[in-house]
Amino acid sequence: MIRRAASDDLPAIAALAGELDAEADAAGLQARLSRILDLATHAVFVAEGDAGPCGFAAAEHRLLPAGERVELTWLAVAADARRRGVGTQLVAATEAWARRRGVGQVLVRAALARDAAHGFYPALGYAPLKTQHVYVRALR
Repeated sequence: MIRRAASDDLPAIAALAGELDAEADAAGLQARLSRILDLATHAVFVAEGDAGPCGFAAAEHRLLPAGERVELTWLAVAADARRRGVGTQLVAATEAWARRRGVGQVLVRAALARDAAHGFYPALGYAPLKTQHVYVRALR
C-alpha cells in the first residue's frame, strides 16, 4: 500500500535513506522532511510493508524557465523489498500527484554510480534528458 508520509514515518524513512546512501544524515534528513511534509509543493510517499515502511519517494513541484515539472527528488526501497514492484508503485504515486496538480512531466536525476537506476527508470518510460555537472557553494 502506498500512502502519504506522516511525521511518525520519519525514523523509518531516514533508515531507508541510510540503506541507499551510507553518508545520509539520518537526523538531518528527519528534520528536513518534517519541514516539508505539510508544504503544498512537496509530497512524500511511503510504501507500507508487513513490518512497516519498506520504501519512500519524495517529490517537489518546481517552476522552471521552461515550464513546470514535478521532480522525484528521492526514491529508496529496502533491500529485501526490491524487485517486488515497490519502486514502481512509488513512482506511480508521484506521477499521479503530478497529474492531480496539472503537471505533465516528471523528472528524476540518477547519479552515474547508481547502476540499477539506469535500468529502472527507462523500463518505466523515462528517457535520458542530459548529462550535467552539479556545482555547490557553501554559504557561511
